[in-house]
Amino acid sequence: MARVLVTRALPGGGIERLRAAGHDVDVWPERLPPTPAQLRERAADVDGLLCLLTETIDADFLAACPRLRAIANYAVGWDNVDLAVATARGIPVGNTPDVLTDATADLAFALLLALARRLPEAQASVLAGDWLTWEPAAFLGAVVHGATLGIVGYGRIGRAVAQRAAGFAMEVLDTSDTPLPELLERADFVTLHCPLTPRTRGLIDDAALQRMKPTAYLINTARGPIVDTAALERALRAGAIAGAALDVTDPEPLPADHPLLGAPNLLVVPHIGSGTRAARERMTDMAVDNLLAALAGEPMPHRIDPGAAGPAGPG
Repeated sequence: MARVLVTRALPGGGIERLRAAGHDVDVWPERLPPTPAQLRERAADVDGLLCLLTETIDADFLAACPRLRAIANYAVGWDNVDLAVATARGIPVGNTPDVLTDATADLAFALLLALARRLPEAQASVLAGDWLTWEPAAFLGAVVHGATLGIVGYGRIGRAVAQRAAGFAMEVLDTSDTPLPELLERADFVTLHCPLTPRTRGLIDDAALQRMKPTAYLINTARGPIVDTAALERALRAGAIAGAALDVTDPEPLPADHPLLGAPNLLVVPHIGSGTRAARERMTDMAVDNLLAALAGEPMPHRIDPGAAGPAGPG
């Protein structure tokens, strides 16, 4: 029997499979994640850890967990885990690849359409009792059909977004064959699907936003720090771009009084890119499969290559 810590309640029946296998499973019971101190205390004598992106699994944490021998990250990405230190300790780290692709691509396109057609503003008008009649000049939005879509990061999710764009007869530019400056200058919509790395941190900064058309929109369902938050606020307030939609932010979550939330033409949703029942339950099963295999002394079915860079993803 192994001791396992799961850092949040998860959908599906995966946690019961861990218990059915004879493991002692401790599930963190709160909505908010454990603090670093709480996490270290709770994980001090565990053999397996099933964690989320909200948990920082760094050298200090790993040093405090001498028995730890398996980490399952409930996400496609793993920028919260110090993979080099875990590998040096001989601890395999697993993730939940591929399962989020369609759910995230759907959300990216939903955000694009909501921005283009000004849906949040239109709904707010209805709820405020301001819908008096049909008005020819009210809530005029941007055309999506035939527009130019720039995809930054052309992995699985980026390609899935391109497939959806084909249904709208959009011209698709992507960073696999179009330099980023040119893409930013030509695109009517820019959607981010690149990994968070030292090179992409702050990729969308003041200079990048100034390259975009003043009629263009930015969508981010990848990682919050790819966008310079202060630069985005300045661009929105100055009208340098037409609007932005974010599923991920920096910091995350944004405090209710954060100045970005007061910027015009901004839509923010709470990191729901993978938020379909099917996707989240499949993530639970994959993370549990990783733990069950590693705790049995077998290879994880979804082990992260120690030399890999973290992919983009909503979770």
